[in-house]
Amino acid sequence: MESPSTSTFSPDPKTPSPKLLYRRPSSSSRTIYGDRFIPSRSSSNFALFNLPNSTSNHHSTSPYNNLLKSALFGPECFQPSTPQKSSSSGRNSVNATDFLTSPPNCNIFKYKTETKRPLHSLTPFGLYDQLLGDPHGPSPTANSPRELPRSPYKVLDAPAMEDDFYLNLVDWSSHNVLAVGLGNSVYLWHASSSKVVKLCDLLSDESVCSVRWAQHNTHLAVGTSNGKLQLWDTSRCKRIRTMDGHRKRVGALAWSSSTLSSGSRDKSILQHDIRAREDYVSKLTGHKDEVCGLEWSYDNRELASGGSDNRLFVWNQHSTQPVLKYCEHTAAVKAIAWSPHLYGLLASGGGTADRCIRFWNTTTNTKVSSMDTGSQVCNLVWSKNVNELVSTHGYSKNQIILWRYPSMSELATLTGHTSRVLYLAISPDGQTIVTGSGDETLRFWNLFPLPKSQNTKSEICASSLGRTQIR
Repeated sequence: MESPSTSTFSPDPKTPSPKLLYRRPSSSSRTIYGDRFIPSRSSSNFALFNLPNSTSNHHSTSPYNNLLKSALFGPECFQPSTPQKSSSSGRNSVNATDFLTSPPNCNIFKYKTETKRPLHSLTPFGLYDQLLGDPHGPSPTANSPRELPRSPYKVLDAPAMEDDFYLNLVDWSSHNVLAVGLGNSVYLWHASSSKVVKLCDLLSDESVCSVRWAQHNTHLAVGTSNGKLQLWDTSRCKRIRTMDGHRKRVGALAWSSSTLSSGSRDKSILQHDIRAREDYVSKLTGHKDEVCGLEWSYDNRELASGGSDNRLFVWNQHSTQPVLKYCEHTAAVKAIAWSPHLYGLLASGGGTADRCIRFWNTTTNTKVSSMDTGSQVCNLVWSKNVNELVSTHGYSKNQIILWRYPSMSELATLTGHTSRVLYLAISPDGQTIVTGSGDETLRFWNLFPLPKSQNTKSEICASSLGRTQIR
């Protein structure tokens, strides 16, 4: 079909009013006038509706054109089609075959944000997605450098915070509440409102040695210096029960559904089923000194324990003896963290004489790698949003290090604490960490990006800068 000619004005006054001229494809040269305007779709944005552009009557099946169409309109809305004969009507129309061959998930009125693309975005090799980030692939923050803080956005005074490597006095709940043990008291800091509530006071001859939130409710476990374990309902500020069993202080706690594991200076680990009447249902033995680190895997099948006997053990749900033993650390193992990204990957950190972070594959029972950090490793936590982890340190640098795994390259080193950074917790959205120290301060750091699926702002209150007292 020949393209229509442009409209012209006739010099002859007897000629009819200006019309759009076009020629019928025939041997006759007689001019035919028409009063219909046939629009051109050359400027239509078919990509906005995930529709293939069929303005051309020629359908090429060459690999280059197929790749080009796939890059322009998306692979889900393009399927190779056989050449079709041109319509004799002379109209530019969308071929019905295009709709029939489209996959069923290609909605015509599917909403899609339209953005202005530069000329180089028309490349069929995805250059534009590489530059600005593929919305269906890794986020830009995962592959490109992001701005990291050099100072905390909030500081809380924490008077009477113990400077003891073997205790665990800070934990952040799934309901965005921070629990802190100070002396013989437990305080709750509500991150969304910065409100501070005193949960309880222990007896004058007792002190708080550990705190740990249940995974999905408002129950808080508190380990004490006299070997008792208290369970509190924080929504009512009411103690539910007290469980005995340990003969010395309880410095490590870990939850697995309704099972609470406690580690003590008496070298034992007790398994408490909070639904049962008994104080504990099983006792795990194997450590030769104080148990100072406990962590259940994300699938609740394996429990990792670390002790001041320089040992790292792994237990299953029903064992009373360790099923895996790792003895390469040369100092106490308090820092333990399971990877949320790779099943069976366990990280552990050693004390002053060791200074190393070691990685273990518990599925194959092999050592993966080791990194000498240069100072005492006090805590480890993995990011849930990106494949990175944070370590906090004591002697001799008192720093906080953000690592990229598996290369173990340092992304940032944060300083500010004037004493060992003994306590660490991460916010429920995985964006913020809080660190506690023997310098009696809690410091909040924004380190990680939000989850890819989360578009709402974090509830953590970052508007109040400067220093506040937690009690």
